[in-house]
Amino acid sequence: MPLPAIPRRVKIGDAAAFAGTTPRAIRHYHAIGLLAEPERGSDDRRRYGYDDMIRLLWIRRMADAGISLDDIHAAFEGTTGIERSLARLEQSLASKAAAIEAQRAAVNRLREVGSPLGLLSPLVTDRLRDLSPGALRSADLDTLLVTERVFGPLGAATQADRFIVLANHRELRAEEDRLAEAEAALDDAMSPDDPRIEDLAAQRCDHEIALAAAIEGSGLEEALNVLLDQEGEHTGEEEDGARMSVMEAVGKMPYDFSPARVRYEERVIELLHSADQDGHRDPRTC
Repeated sequence: MPLPAIPRRVKIGDAAAFAGTTPRAIRHYHAIGLLAEPERGSDDRRRYGYDDMIRLLWIRRMADAGISLDDIHAAFEGTTGIERSLARLEQSLASKAAAIEAQRAAVNRLREVGSPLGLLSPLVTDRLRDLSPGALRSADLDTLLVTERVFGPLGAATQADRFIVLANHRELRAEEDRLAEAEAALDDAMSPDDPRIEDLAAQRCDHEIALAAAIEGSGLEEALNVLLDQEGEHTGEEEDGARMSVMEAVGKMPYDFSPARVRYEERVIELLHSADQDGHRDPRTC
């Protein structure tokens, strides 16, 4: 049985197709010195021989393994640096594998919980998963998301006490909603010197003190203390760069507060600090 025509050399398109790459990639290999550019034929086109194809196939196999082109170059030159490169690659792959596992865990939590709560850290999700449907507002989830971004999972888990109490105390939830509506009305039409700001800030301070008392009386503090004792066990749960200072967060998170609202927030902080100094308030509710 006669064999089909066997080429002595092939064009770049055929070489790319056989190696599983593209002519553009092969030209890049030429440009960086990874693959020698073959001589052109009478038609002024490159022709690739057996040795060229072997080199190209090894390049593709190493690239598919995740080895960088610079490290592939080092491997062909036989330098000892390739071992360090492979060690870095192994570490990078391990990190990627861990990230994939974390993503799978997040997807599983989201399926199990059935709400965006599952996208927060397990520390926060587990603390709030027993709340009845609808007890956790969309705005509550938004707040936890921001808190976790700034203070990490433990900060958000601490703040979760607030939403557990609000879910279980209708009068506190009603007051929270009333204050939130009044705060939203502090728009650009109101002067920062308006006396209503001082009155509303005092009401917010009283509400925060009541929330702190409810948290203290609920037994949630004991569960929180367990979390705080386990802080070292959960440091790995935070994404890289998750924490930032409060001042950094203020400068980067666009709340679009009016001057009146900014003044109100300042007065709330001042009043809560004063109450804390007098021993009337638990600072954890901030």
